Amino acid sequence: MMYDVIFIGSGHAAWHGAQALVRAGKKVALIEENKVAGTCTNFGCNAKILLDGPAEMIHHLHHYHGIGINETPDIVWPELMAYKHEVIDPLSDGLAHMLSVDGIDIIAGHAKFIDENTLKVGSETYTAEQFVIATGQRPAKLPITGAELTHDSTDFLDLPDMPKSMAFIGAGYIAMEFASIAQAAGSDVTLIEYGDRALNGFDADYAQAVVGDMTKKGITFAFNHAVSEVSKLENGQYLVATAQGDAYQVDYVMDTTGRVANIEDLGLDEIHVAYDRQGVLVDDHLQTTVPNIYASGDVISKPIARLTPTATFESHYIARVLLGDQTPIAYPVVPTVAFTLPRVAQVGVTTAEADKQSDLTTIAIPYGQIMRFQTLNDVHAAIKIVINQHKQLVGAALMGDFAPEVINALVPVINKQYTSEDIKSQIFAFPTHTGIVLPLIANYLV
Repeated sequence: MMYDVIFIGSGHAAWHGAQALVRAGKKVALIEENKVAGTCTNFGCNAKILLDGPAEMIHHLHHYHGIGINETPDIVWPELMAYKHEVIDPLSDGLAHMLSVDGIDIIAGHAKFIDENTLKVGSETYTAEQFVIATGQRPAKLPITGAELTHDSTDFLDLPDMPKSMAFIGAGYIAMEFASIAQAAGSDVTLIEYGDRALNGFDADYAQAVVGDMTKKGITFAFNHAVSEVSKLENGQYLVATAQGDAYQVDYVMDTTGRVANIEDLGLDEIHVAYDRQGVLVDDHLQTTVPNIYASGDVISKPIARLTPTATFESHYIARVLLGDQTPIAYPVVPTVAFTLPRVAQVGVTTAEADKQSDLTTIAIPYGQIMRFQTLNDVHAAIKIVINQHKQLVGAALMGDFAPEVINALVPVINKQYTSEDIKSQIFAFPTHTGIVLPLIANYLV
């Protein structure tokens, strides 16, 4: 069957662009070998934030211990997981129906290029003028003895019961987020990290503060430890051994050491689509080394953060390109959040980058202490802002329970280069977190 455009994948990196193209009169198909809607909807952020909800509530309540709240509820994990399935499971079929109504064909199976204009899915072949590779990433597996005994993020988000004890290999944002949830749900949690810190890429001070908070809650951290082997014991538990000679006995082992691009067995070598260890190589139009083949989302080798909003942005961009717009892609600043407890977030120039540039200034604002009533007694909530020589905000790092909402408010301030007067000329709802942080920042943009 002949199409104008075929997307390989059906997640956010694909379906937004597919919708725009079909509504512009193009004949479009999506090829999906798993569940329609991709990782985020089915096995990632949607399920994660739903399971995080009760843990976040309990975290908020702890701020009031001794000043009005003396007990906190327990998480009943099987009930929460049942609720997750009730909410998340229908989303895939719902999106598939919506796309079908739009006129997009959904083809089930694994796609492999035969040539630059032809794909094979099972025993069927499909041709198109243009293709978009949007196959995303999957959890990586540490190359150690016993790797088959470890679990990944998809497994965690489908746990019928919370294990009594868990070990996470790695201390990146996935490990830290899931460890926060597991601890709140009653598991005895250990994180084993090869490096000397958690949450690489986020502000070092805030990352350390999160580690301190999690440690107070009973989570154990083992930094500068390389896991060398995982083995199963006769009692049904698992032993996680490190090259440094330590061992941890737990009921469940999570490998959260990273993710890898899904580029295997797509036939990329045969048609000369270039890629590296990070994913598919593209130019500033998201075009691969084969002119009629593009790539979108996490499968791309890129310095930009691999996030759902980034994939959506790229999907929309590719649709415009395929409809004739030849403007090179220009990414706005991308906010990133680690949904730990407490949360950390950043946008634009990082504090680590700012420290290396003499023309940038970093200013710390302890807004949790300034407005306790607004931050729900989250007294450690704080922000570091990065300002250039023109007194413009170019970056920010935040820590606190409401960091995700505050960081979003800073995106247009950076993208639109707001001045102090631009902020002060607006009226914000009060008392809210953005309503205090934005006027505070305005005082430094003069």
